[in-house]
Amino acid sequence: MKLYYTPHTCSFAPHIVARELGLPLDLRRVRLGAEARVVAEDRDYRELSPLGYVPLLQLDDGRLLREGVAILRYLGDQDPAAGLSAPLGSFERAEQDQWLTFINSELHKTFSPWLFHPEYGEAPGRIAGERLQPRLALVDRHLEGREFLGERFGIADAYLYTVAGWARLLKLDLAPYPNLAAYLARLDQRPSVREALRAEREDAKP
Repeated sequence: MKLYYTPHTCSFAPHIVARELGLPLDLRRVRLGAEARVVAEDRDYRELSPLGYVPLLQLDDGRLLREGVAILRYLGDQDPAAGLSAPLGSFERAEQDQWLTFINSELHKTFSPWLFHPEYGEAPGRIAGERLQPRLALVDRHLEGREFLGERFGIADAYLYTVAGWARLLKLDLAPYPNLAAYLARLDQRPSVREALRAEREDAKP
């Protein structure tokens, strides 16, 4: 499979999951922007993803899968025994999807204009910082006494680690959220995270 990705974006979450499952990936780095390009091929990325954002997963048979949550669920279901995705029909699956939805709509989309759209000016960052406070506090309360969002590491954790980690890129003070800060520090040391980081750094070398 090919994963079209850009460093420091949400495409890191499916990369982590693939590493957790030992799924081989052919990384394809994308330079985002008005003229998004697949770097190694110098190809117009919008031929594959019309809106020009990542991630994009291309299956071995050529089919394309867009949208991060869909990709995470697809990858997690490739190996049910690994337990990264909760069983279909279970309450745990509904809880997993609840977290995926929350991360996508309440965290990802709040961070996004602040982190990825400086052309919007200073207002989005100020508004995003205010909106994030109660949302990060909710996550922090849930993580009290917990190692992961659920009973074990799962696809929602890969997504939360990626998106909540943007707080550190933006130098957002995590002192009010000690459980979240400890969670991010723990996952920094997870082999799949370290392997994915290393692979993306190597791929970025000329």
